[in-house]
Amino acid sequence: MTSRVEETGSAVGEPSGSPGSKQVRRLDRVVIRFAGDSGDGMQLTGDRFTSETAGFGNDLSTLPNFPAEIRAPAGTLPGVSSFQLHFADHDILTPGDAPNVLVAMNPAALKANLGDVPRGAEIIVNTDEFTKRALAKVGYQRDPLDDGTLAGYRVHSVPLTTLTVEALKDSGLARKDAERAKNMFALGLLSWMYHRPTEGTEKFLRTKFAKKPELAEANVTAFRAGWNYGETTESFAVSYEVAPATAAFPAGRYRNISGNLALAYGLVTAGQRLGLPLFLGSYPITPASDILHELSKHKNFGVRTFQAEDEIAGIGAALGAAFGGALGVTTTSGPGIALKSETIGLAVSLELPLVVVDIQRGGPSTGLPTKTEQADLLQAMFGRNGEAPVPIVAPATPAGCFEAAVEAARIAVTYRTPVFLLSDGYLANGSEPWRIPEPEELTPIPVEFATEPNRPDGSFWPYLRDEETLARPWAVPGTPGLEHRIGGIEKQDGTGNISYDPANHDRMVRLRQAKVDGIAVPDLEVDDPSGDADLLVLGWGSTYGPIAAGVRRVRTAGGAVAQAHLTNLNPFPANLGDVLRRYRRVLVPEMNLGQLALLLRAKYLVDARSFTQVSGMPFKAEQLATALTEELKELTGGH
Repeated sequence: MTSRVEETGSAVGEPSGSPGSKQVRRLDRVVIRFAGDSGDGMQLTGDRFTSETAGFGNDLSTLPNFPAEIRAPAGTLPGVSSFQLHFADHDILTPGDAPNVLVAMNPAALKANLGDVPRGAEIIVNTDEFTKRALAKVGYQRDPLDDGTLAGYRVHSVPLTTLTVEALKDSGLARKDAERAKNMFALGLLSWMYHRPTEGTEKFLRTKFAKKPELAEANVTAFRAGWNYGETTESFAVSYEVAPATAAFPAGRYRNISGNLALAYGLVTAGQRLGLPLFLGSYPITPASDILHELSKHKNFGVRTFQAEDEIAGIGAALGAAFGGALGVTTTSGPGIALKSETIGLAVSLELPLVVVDIQRGGPSTGLPTKTEQADLLQAMFGRNGEAPVPIVAPATPAGCFEAAVEAARIAVTYRTPVFLLSDGYLANGSEPWRIPEPEELTPIPVEFATEPNRPDGSFWPYLRDEETLARPWAVPGTPGLEHRIGGIEKQDGTGNISYDPANHDRMVRLRQAKVDGIAVPDLEVDDPSGDADLLVLGWGSTYGPIAAGVRRVRTAGGAVAQAHLTNLNPFPANLGDVLRRYRRVLVPEMNLGQLALLLRAKYLVDARSFTQVSGMPFKAEQLATALTEELKELTGGH
């Protein structure tokens, strides 16, 4: 941790007691990782610490990491769940490369995470769990707390379980139930260490366990006991302050938000701005299910959610809703896209608006359900039979998922086409501060339904196109005089009649491609402060934060690097070719084996170089800084 000022002073937000003479050290940023068994409540602990940190006004970024199994074997390495939070008094871009503080609830958590912890960092361990049996289960021949394994770290050995049970001895809970509150004890201790507000967590616990007030009070008691332990024990002589990031945020109201929640809010907002009912046809799948859960809460905004029996039924219902005049949406991950591909092709043929949300995860097949990846880009581009072009939008940050959802819906309705929204597990589960838009910013998006015949003879042609957008009319079933056929067999241009004519099929294929190619997307913006960089680093989707953080490090060291980031991947921005040809070298970091680089090389004939990773985890800023530095050395002949 980098200390800027040290001083003695009072703590803030303490439930009880007085600060005494303990030292308070001011820091500009901290990275904390909570790690334990998947039943230890690490995600809840991290979420609560994050919520209080957001309310305090720090900039932040989070990285939840948990097993795919609902309940992995207790005390094993595959069963370790962790939550990393990076918060600061200035703007930050990533959850941090390495934790300054590791909270390890058992030996498995320590062993699984120790390799990421730099020397000199603080490690808080729950000594009650370091039994011979628990140690042997993860391959420790000797206790790492005693054999020198942790030499060089600042270790705090705390019997969290024992202290929690003691704090709850008068609660009336059985010991096993009392032990479950040890994560709240740990949260209280960390809240004291970093001067986090406490009222919100206590209110949250009482609300969460409102039907079981004895559990609510037990968790509040454990939380307070952890705070008081930090205040009174000699093991923690220093607490830390990280001031609010007042300069990092424009004026406005903010809240902490995850990518999936932002995406759900964006879909609701899109429905309101379009003036259309929103229909979600979906089948639960990690990591997309949270969107279904959230949208089901918003019936008051005209949202209908349908949990289908499978992926195919989900998208079929969504496309049917689009035919009926609603904003049709389906959500899934890569394996679900494989099943939905036929219906996506049908939507291309019908030329109806449909938003297809793909929260990418590690593959192939079932792959790594709870880990992140960017490997569905080519599937979104080409994963259908025939020539079936589909626009693609990819958010760059968790908060950016809101605008991406609105943009995907706008394109779908304006151009009468299915649209892919490519998020991923890192964005979906990660969180950051989000400025809540003001109502006047949410201007309506015009939608025009066909209401009368469009031919001089009084007939209706369902494929008579708008000259600017090439969109066909959107006629709600039941509108008098606008009866028309739908289906997957090729349509005659204009009339919509079934046609097997070769020339007509050629025309329809080219029209559908031209419609996608003609979608208006913003030009690509390039961040090149010096204006004389030879190296451009180009990313897409969730690589934005790590790339930007890596670029900052290189520039701080004196390197000249330009950065650009794509959020529209089909069609590409009109100026992309010119941007690429402006630089001697283009580096494309991706969490796949080079899919965007392949598209760039094919379309623009540029030597786009790949820097790839498919580990199920996001890039680290230092990784990318090192890669950029190596590229600069090669460009300058090693100087």
